[in-house]
Amino acid sequence: MILFFGTRPGKKETKKLSHVSCSHCGQTGTITAVAQPNYAHLFWIPLFTINNIRYAECSHCKKVYYKEDFTPEMERALSA
Repeated sequence: MILFFGTRPGKKETKKLSHVSCSHCGQTGTITAVAQPNYAHLFWIPLFTINNIRYAECSHCKKVYYKEDFTPEMERALSA
């Protein structure tokens, strides 16, 4: 019997952080946060989430903020 087991990225969820300013360029309302889960699957059926990749990007200066670089302002906006 052959088992098809592996990992696969899930659907990207994006959220515009309209009241957050970029700490690199100072522009307000240009930050977009992205969350994408990675799933373990068996026969292409997702079983459970392995991890969740989170990052934010400024559309003005293209600076990328990874989860550990999020400012408290970004964390508050994401939890709201």
